[in-house]
Amino acid sequence: MKITRNAAGWLNVAPLLAILIPFFIVPICVILAVSFMQTDGFGGIFPDFTLDNYIGVFTSELTYRLYYETFKFTLLTLFFTAIIGFWIAYFLVFHVRSKILAMGLFLVCTVPFWTSNIIRMISWIPLLGKEGLINTGLEGAGVIDQPLTFLLFSPFSVVVAYVHQLTIFMIVPIFNSLSRIDKRLVEAALDAGASRFDILRLIILPMSKSGIALGAIFVVSIVMGDFFVVKVMSGGGTASVVGAFYEDVSVLQYPTAAASAIILTVVVMLLVAAILRVVDIRKEISL
Repeated sequence: MKITRNAAGWLNVAPLLAILIPFFIVPICVILAVSFMQTDGFGGIFPDFTLDNYIGVFTSELTYRLYYETFKFTLLTLFFTAIIGFWIAYFLVFHVRSKILAMGLFLVCTVPFWTSNIIRMISWIPLLGKEGLINTGLEGAGVIDQPLTFLLFSPFSVVVAYVHQLTIFMIVPIFNSLSRIDKRLVEAALDAGASRFDILRLIILPMSKSGIALGAIFVVSIVMGDFFVVKVMSGGGTASVVGAFYEDVSVLQYPTAAASAIILTVVVMLLVAAILRVVDIRKEISL
């Protein structure tokens, strides 16, 4: 029996659809439906159409403050992970001569991820605390007279924890992009009189755009959808969008939480679409 090209295409994507439809599309549709329903305030949901849930979210000043905090953490994390991830990947690809050694060092970067997020966050407390290694060292050296309080349970510690956890998501795609660059192209540019900075600016960076874009998508989507790091590392001093509708769920305000979740999903999709508008990942990967 001959299978048409169209049928073969559907067979190829069937496993992906078998996962996406029940575990992604259907839950999103359920959340979307709940976001337009009414509640009695005690966990009961009534299938009566209303826009009050969305109006309440959009007219709340708290919503904009939370989005400001979330965007702040996202942009700062994206900035630092992109810089650190790029230079680590650049060093491994262009300055480590042995491929085996480069792969070994690359695997070393994954060692912190052999433990849970909770353990990795707790590990910062002895370092950043008032009596931690940094404060103790600075006081012992006479640099400061009293402990630096902004190091722990602050926005600073939140960004540090995010960068620690998410830099690997930048290293991996950038490393992959840089590995595909022909070293002879760099050597030819050097022979033609180009400086190292010109090679980095005109060859390395443009050819690593797909990796940077993929890493940015990972970082943005993870930070925008997280609340645990903010809650733990800020000491409750700040909050996030996800933390807000997590609290709504805990007090049985399901429609409001559903509306907030749908809005956040749309915001994240717009951010990802903006990244994809800057870099055509499919075109870059196919080169």
